[in-house]
Amino acid sequence: MPSKPPQASLPPWGNALAGATGAVMANAIVYPLDIVKTRLQVQVKRRTTDLAPLTTNDAHYTSALDAIRKIVDDEGVLGLYSGINGSLIGVASTNFAYFYWYSVVRTLYITSQSLAKPPNTATELSLGAVAGAIAQVFTIPVSVVTTRQQTQPKGDKKGLIDTGREVVNSEDGWTGLWRGLKASLVLVVNPAITYGAYQRLKEFFFPGKTNLRPWESFFLGAASKALATLATQPLIVAKVGLQSRPPPAREGKRFDSFIEVMSYIIEHEGPLALFKGIAPQITKGILVQGLLMMTKERMEILFIVLFAYLRKIRSERLQKIQKVAEAAASKAKEVLPFDQAQAAMPALIK
Repeated sequence: MPSKPPQASLPPWGNALAGATGAVMANAIVYPLDIVKTRLQVQVKRRTTDLAPLTTNDAHYTSALDAIRKIVDDEGVLGLYSGINGSLIGVASTNFAYFYWYSVVRTLYITSQSLAKPPNTATELSLGAVAGAIAQVFTIPVSVVTTRQQTQPKGDKKGLIDTGREVVNSEDGWTGLWRGLKASLVLVVNPAITYGAYQRLKEFFFPGKTNLRPWESFFLGAASKALATLATQPLIVAKVGLQSRPPPAREGKRFDSFIEVMSYIIEHEGPLALFKGIAPQITKGILVQGLLMMTKERMEILFIVLFAYLRKIRSERLQKIQKVAEAAASKAKEVLPFDQAQAAMPALIK
């Protein structure tokens, strides 16, 4: 018999808060990998015939370890945490919105269809895609600003607000905050694949189990994210190219679509370059998703206990108020004659 999903024990906002908390904690731990994979994905290898550098940074990275070493040498250890404030705000808002709408959409679907068992894989993917699309529309501006911060050269570092102003003051205007929206909407298949695979793998490896152990949650989260990342890496690379500054070789001309970014990368580096940064991307994804799901499972249990405690306190307070009211009514009957007490009741009620 299929297990009841843990989301059903929490209201949508409680499930969203648990997911956002887990995502922030996980991303804070592995943030340097986020910087590295972004720097690797935004650079384009320079050929001998190129007159201008093809990357927004002076340094060219040959691998993830090379990127870490050069970033630390050039910017210090803090360089590995450039843009972390905006990133964590984006992570919190994106995951809160995603888990909220995923919980709402999934619950509404199961209720409307009167399902006795969890939705099939295709339905899970569709529900995840709908939730992801709704979340992206509201949260992509933070993603744009964070990506721009992560790819700023050493001498041009700006804070979250100033970077946002830079985006708005560019030729795109306010719409620049939604650059890469189309690619992001296409990329909703990533969380859709991730959480759809998570549900399927959970039923396969741990059938009938409601509460998973930390290592079980980590394993499922990591495996599902690895599958999703391999399937969507070219789109992830294209999205980074859309949201970052254009390479100097383009003389300030921005990319208009993720197809144009992909064509540019293939022209200069070949098709395999669409998977550049895959090592830190998949490592970060595995660690983040594993930690997220492990933390989220624990946070859900914590919130369930907290809500039960709050309901208990509320119930006890209501009982106390009821007892005080009954005691007051009983005392009034003893002090006043029955007719006077009966006549005074409407006034007391008012």
